Amino acid sequence: MLKLAAPKRRRLARGESRDEVIRQGTALLTEHGFLATGIDEVLKRAGVPKGSFYHYFKSKQDFGEAVLDNYLQFLGKKLDRTVGDETLAPLERLQAFVEEAKRGLSKYDFRRGCLVGNLGQELGGIDDMFRSRLEAAFRSWEARFAGCLEEAIRVGQLAQDADAGRLARFFWIGWEGAILRSKLMRSAEPLDHFADMYFDVVLPRRRIA
Repeated sequence: MLKLAAPKRRRLARGESRDEVIRQGTALLTEHGFLATGIDEVLKRAGVPKGSFYHYFKSKQDFGEAVLDNYLQFLGKKLDRTVGDETLAPLERLQAFVEEAKRGLSKYDFRRGCLVGNLGQELGGIDDMFRSRLEAAFRSWEARFAGCLEEAIRVGQLAQDADAGRLARFFWIGWEGAILRSKLMRSAEPLDHFADMYFDVVLPRRRIA
């Protein structure tokens, strides 16, 4: 019986190879963390020769920065799709972000978390460069949420005396903790618990006379 040869895998060009290393690195770091992820594992997943790493990156830290940039772009697009969706009322935009994030975490059986949260736990106390970049990321996400909450105040979804900045900060502090707990439990229950408490209890709703 004639056996067909397996199709050859297309050889990636230099720029494509670097992008694939970053893509696979993002997946592995969100699951295992920075310190526990070996470069050889990333290159194997990317189908790139072991000797190529230092053609693309100066060091593992340089690689980590590139992965972080990639993740921040990914999260920025997610915020654009949800928090930036002006067809929805302000609070519904925030809820849409929560639901989309839950779907993403569930897709990988809650084994992957937030890369910024992961790096913060691992490197926040030992690497000032990563610490400052991670804190800047959280600040930018808080600002996106604060803008949406300010609009919720203007349109009457929230009380006029609500503090949008503090409420946005509270969300991200609690949400990151809920993601960690969901990874431990392999369950959406911590995410649902936090979101229910945030939207039903924490947010000061406008009083209807």
